[in-house]
Amino acid sequence: MLSYALRRLAAAIPTFLLIVAAAFLLMRAAPGGPFDEEQTLPPEIAANLQAAYGLDQPVHVQFVRYLGGLLRGDLGPSFRLKDFTVVELISRGLPVTLSIGLAALVLALAVGIPLGLIAALRQNGWADHAVMSVALAGVAIPNFVVAPVLALAFGLYLGWLPVGGWETGSLRHMVLPVLTLALPVIAYLARLTRGSLLEVLQSPFIRTARAKGLASGVILRRHALRPTLMPVVSFLGPAAAGLLTGSLVVEQFFALPGVGRYFVQGAVNRDYTLVMGMVVFYATLILLLNLLVDLAYGWLDPRIRHD
Repeated sequence: MLSYALRRLAAAIPTFLLIVAAAFLLMRAAPGGPFDEEQTLPPEIAANLQAAYGLDQPVHVQFVRYLGGLLRGDLGPSFRLKDFTVVELISRGLPVTLSIGLAALVLALAVGIPLGLIAALRQNGWADHAVMSVALAGVAIPNFVVAPVLALAFGLYLGWLPVGGWETGSLRHMVLPVLTLALPVIAYLARLTRGSLLEVLQSPFIRTARAKGLASGVILRRHALRPTLMPVVSFLGPAAAGLLTGSLVVEQFFALPGVGRYFVQGAVNRDYTLVMGMVVFYATLILLLNLLVDLAYGWLDPRIRHD
C-alpha cells in the first residue's frame, strides 16, 4: 500500500507541474497587469515596479524563479495586498473555509447516502419519487440561486439566522453557508447511491446471498454496501476538494473571509501570485484527495490490490 501511494505521488508530479505551468502562462497572457490603474502611472514608476517584482524578465525566467520558490514553500508576495505574502493570506482564510467545507461535507454524507439507500430500497414507491424529485431540483438549481433564497427565508423574513459575516465559533453564522454548499452535493450523492445500489442488487452474488436465505438487512450491510459506495467515493474526491476550498459564490455572497474571497480579489486585481497560490493550493488538494479515493477502492472492493 505504501509503495503504491508513493508511486501515485510520483506520477502526480508531472500533472501538478502542467497545471502550474498552464495557470502561469494564462495569467501572463491575460490583458492588463497587476499595476494597471485607472490613472496611468509614470513610465519610470511603472518600470521600477516591474523590476522590483521581476516582471521585466522573460516569461520563462519568471517561471523558473516561481518554481524555485514553490520548492521552498514560498508562493511569493501579494502584488496588490501590501505587506502580505500569499502563504499568509491563505493561512488567514483557510480556517474559515475548512470549517464551512468540512461541515458541508459531513452533512452531505450524513444525508445524501441514506436518502439514496432509501430511494433504492423503495424503488418506484413514494419515497423513491420524493427523494429523486428533490435531488433533481438540487442538481438543477445553482448555489447562486439557493444562497439568496435561504438568506431571504431564514435571515430577512424569519430573522432566525444572520445573512452574512463571520464570527469564530458561531454556529448561527455557519448554517446558511453550510446548507448552500451541502445541498447540491446531497442531491448528487442521493442519485449516485440510488443508481449504484440498484445495479449492485441485480448482481449474481446478491442473488446467491438471497438464495442462502440471508435477511435483507444482512445482505445490504455485508455484501451490497461496499460495492455501492465505489462510484460515490469517486465523486467525493473532486466534490470534497470543492467543498474544502470553499465556493467562490458562497463566500462572496455571505461575506466570508475564506480563501475563495482572495481568489476572486486576485483575479479582479490581476494579482498574479495570489491567483497562482490559490491554483497551487487547489491542485494539491485535488491530487491528494484523488489518491485517497484510489486507496479507498482497496478497502471497498477486496478484489483490488495495490501492489
